[in-house]
Amino acid sequence: MAPMLVASVIVLLALGRTAWALNSSTILAIDPLQNPYPYYFPPESSAETSALFPVPTCQGMVLEEATIDRLQGYMSNGTLTAVQLLKCYLKRARQVDDYINSIIEHNPDAMDIAAALDEERAAGKVRGPLHGIPFIVKDNIATKDQMETTAGSWMLLGSVVPRDAFVVAKLRQAGAVLMGKATLSEWADMRSNNYSEGYSARGGQARSPYNLTLNPGGSSSGSGAAVAANVVSFALGTETDGSVINPAERNAIVGIKPTVGLTSRSGVIPESIHQDTVGTFGRTLRDAAYAFDAIYGVDERDNYTLAQSGNTPPGGYLQYLTTKSALQNATFGLPWNSFWIHADDEQQATLLSLISLIEAAGATIINNTELPNYETIVSPDGWNWDYGTTRGYANESEYTVVKVDFYNNMAAYLSELNNTKIRSLEDIVAYNYANDGSEGGNPWPLGIPAFYSGQDGFLASLETKGIMDETYYQALEFCQRSTREEGIDAALRNGGNPVDALLVPPDVGQTYQIAAQAGYPMITLPAGLHGDTGMPFGLALMGTAWSEGSLLRWASAIEDVQFSSGAEAPKRTLPNWHGYLEKNIPVRNL
Repeated sequence: MAPMLVASVIVLLALGRTAWALNSSTILAIDPLQNPYPYYFPPESSAETSALFPVPTCQGMVLEEATIDRLQGYMSNGTLTAVQLLKCYLKRARQVDDYINSIIEHNPDAMDIAAALDEERAAGKVRGPLHGIPFIVKDNIATKDQMETTAGSWMLLGSVVPRDAFVVAKLRQAGAVLMGKATLSEWADMRSNNYSEGYSARGGQARSPYNLTLNPGGSSSGSGAAVAANVVSFALGTETDGSVINPAERNAIVGIKPTVGLTSRSGVIPESIHQDTVGTFGRTLRDAAYAFDAIYGVDERDNYTLAQSGNTPPGGYLQYLTTKSALQNATFGLPWNSFWIHADDEQQATLLSLISLIEAAGATIINNTELPNYETIVSPDGWNWDYGTTRGYANESEYTVVKVDFYNNMAAYLSELNNTKIRSLEDIVAYNYANDGSEGGNPWPLGIPAFYSGQDGFLASLETKGIMDETYYQALEFCQRSTREEGIDAALRNGGNPVDALLVPPDVGQTYQIAAQAGYPMITLPAGLHGDTGMPFGLALMGTAWSEGSLLRWASAIEDVQFSSGAEAPKRTLPNWHGYLEKNIPVRNL
């Protein structure tokens, strides 16, 4: 062997021994896990309690139920950095998400974003209250990064969106850290009329940390579950009919569903141009309001947002947050026969005890402030977006409008995507049939149990071919008129004795259904748990178009009552993780 070659071999062997020694010492320095409980494995002895999945501290700081203000305090005084905070939330996600499945995909750029924001803070630039705060968005909201935007379906995997959704761009500008995408009901509940809420082929079954065996609320299921489980501080969801309010109240968090046109839908996989809106989730009203205040605004790519000009307050919405003292000037209506009568006895008792506290704080409560036409438009048998057809009048049905809108709106959205062959609802339906075993194109038992009725929602939309005929326009006019001036607005006027807002039980799905058809705002606050299931329910405020400022004022005052009235006052409590080892699909709709 040549001398030079021999020398080279000796050097390589020496380097190999050194590398092996270093690697060996590194491996040996990591001891086997001696203390698996309670942060790395849930202790069986803590089942059915919040201690099953306690939130680890973050650099010694309390992360459990930490508000955005508290987190900003930690970062402002140098106790935490955005990078450290992100690592702690990622650790929390790893701790619980095998159970609740709230995140469909993590953002590979998140750590770099957090590091850049830390550099900005060190240089004296703080963008606002969301600077360095991690969040997630529903997987039907486009992000122009390495993450997918699929609505939970395999067919859009690999498709490339043209740009960030407007609301995502706004949050990036505000300094928030996009940690990932949330699981959801596939295609935001449009594809099937009998399905497992919170399930998608790509994402699997999202579950509520309060009871993992039951409907977690949808379609923004993962967004709600993640905030409830302290996986992130806030999240975005979308709503066509209940998909913000329902998961919020079923996860004991705050949900803000704005007036249609106040938050842009550009970059959001659509359902109905007349009802779609983007809303926010937080464990407190202020946290949800920080996010809402960051995302509203006029967007040239969504002409519905032009209507907000002159209807939004100079200086934004945070200025409306207040305390319980504001209730001395408040008057609220209870539409008892319209909605409250449909709540179960336990909810009525709990919510009325909260109403009593609100009244004791100085508010005036007026009962029977009804929607004058409630007997026609409010389904007596629960949420039903085809209630007009149920009554025999397709030209008075919300579903008549939505299924036509969906056909047309999807074609417009898909036309902007790159790197996909999916261009129409026809393509979507064909894909599901061709991949029946994973996407459940056919009804059970040919398809999969999560989509029990297959893709009957898509087929109903496909049948319309997007034709806006006379029946369509009659249905649109009826739904908007009967829920607006003849519905919510009439109840607010209360025969000449006006009320500031309507207080309603949002676990009664007809509440958010009426607000959805009107395109009007709602805010829901956590208010209690069912004794038999452990599932949460809330108290919601309904208002007229563009009344978000007023609703935020009254909701923040009510929340202050909740947290200043003693331990027994109805309010948010931590989840007990019932059925944490159960993996039933479909989840039960209780």
